[in-house]
Amino acid sequence: MTELLLGPLLRHVDDTSATIWVETDSPCEVRIGDAAARTFEVAGHHYALVVLTGLAPGRSTPYEVRLDGDIGWPEPDSTLPPSRIRTPAPDAPRFRLVFGSCRKPREHDALGPDALAAYAHRIAALDEAEWPESLLLLGDQVYADETTEATREWLATRRDTQQPPGTEVADFEEYCHLYFEAWCDPAVRWLLSTVPTSMIFDDHDVRDDWNTSQAWREKMARTPWWPERIRGALVSYWVYQHLGNLGPAELAEDDLYQRVRKSGADNAELLREFADRADREADGAKGTRWSYRRDFGPVRLLVIDSRAGRILDGGQRSMIGEAEFRWIEEQASGEFDHLLIGTSLPWLLPTALSAAQSVNERLCARPGLVGRFGEWFRQLVDLEHWPAFRASFDRLAKLVARVADEGAASVTVLSGDVHHAYVAKAEFPGGTAAPVHQLTCSPMHNTVPWSMTWLFRAGWWRPPTRASEWLARRTGVPAAPLSWHCVSGPHFGNAVMTLDIDGRTATATLLRPDAGEQPIRLV
Repeated sequence: MTELLLGPLLRHVDDTSATIWVETDSPCEVRIGDAAARTFEVAGHHYALVVLTGLAPGRSTPYEVRLDGDIGWPEPDSTLPPSRIRTPAPDAPRFRLVFGSCRKPREHDALGPDALAAYAHRIAALDEAEWPESLLLLGDQVYADETTEATREWLATRRDTQQPPGTEVADFEEYCHLYFEAWCDPAVRWLLSTVPTSMIFDDHDVRDDWNTSQAWREKMARTPWWPERIRGALVSYWVYQHLGNLGPAELAEDDLYQRVRKSGADNAELLREFADRADREADGAKGTRWSYRRDFGPVRLLVIDSRAGRILDGGQRSMIGEAEFRWIEEQASGEFDHLLIGTSLPWLLPTALSAAQSVNERLCARPGLVGRFGEWFRQLVDLEHWPAFRASFDRLAKLVARVADEGAASVTVLSGDVHHAYVAKAEFPGGTAAPVHQLTCSPMHNTVPWSMTWLFRAGWWRPPTRASEWLARRTGVPAAPLSWHCVSGPHFGNAVMTLDIDGRTATATLLRPDAGEQPIRLV
């Protein structure tokens, strides 16, 4: 009898359709209601993405998953509510999104309570009307370079972990193990089966400092084990995360997905070739676009890949390529009230740290000892956020200001990565018609060294900010096209954040398992 290994994950949902992802232990037909899909194979693993269409808007429908006719979900002994598909009503009065990043598996209690699992238990006890309409996971769902003790023991049964890459993962098979470890928690599994989920990767999904600079890429290219590692990272990301970000129409037009779905053979080599193209930079562009857009009535979510799409070759430094940036600018136009921009790395950092990253970018571009020291320091302390790609930072600021002046009720940037939470309010010269905020929430289950907590606090203080801005002027960094200040935080500890939109108003709430709620009015 075929068994369900992972899932179901409820991914893309609109008013008339939904997609549900599963992994099974053998080939089978996966049926959910009247919709069915055959599994496809990748390196001996079996997956399906079931596309349900013709759903009624504004309905909540319990579902079960059948594998070759046998019930694979729900689990017979589960005490959690039934998994449901909830299609939004066109005139829905409210919208709630929950987001966060950086979640290590629950190996021990040293990292504190898992905020995502705690949130799952929280909403399972609430009336369905209080459940969120969307979950956004902003990177570091798996830690390929910081494995748990259980995974290290498993790796030692496959290969000699005294040889590189040691206890880091090496290939697609080992990535599959990481995803199982990350998503097998019963409460989290139920949450992912019930709340439509969008995802994007960050560095630890591949490796710390991933695509920090061209120097970093060249160093990793000289490492014998790296080619197989990056293939495994991108193939597994495509299978486990990216496919579910696409809606039915996008899936129908995706040539690679259609080839994989219909091949009837193992697709490992086809996807390995795809991963090589996706990682390669040619003529100022990458081989694929991981950024995407989702609409929830009057709310538009635009998720930007701030890792894989970086342009670094030939002296260029851009967070994403020109063609992709133009696509993002096009998607930021249209009929919506609220624009949410999801990017794993914060756009607006603590003010002193932001200026320091722009200074470092200038120093790294200098020849000789100064440039080498700047590059060493960049990689040492992770100076590779949006301000370290200053031209891209400014271009995103221009996009945000335009939308905030074109009739939107709010523009909000959602991010993670930095292992603390805060809300910053942006101010543009001359003002904007709509408020602009940066919401950062990280980690869901990780920690930050105590010394870094002081750095993050000091990053908002005026004296360090003035010193960084003075240094920026001395090194030729232009003044930022906007200013911003912290209106809540920094907050430390595991957390998720919700964004509640009701008409043209918006409120953010920080939820920490050990510290309760903290609402922050945005509009």
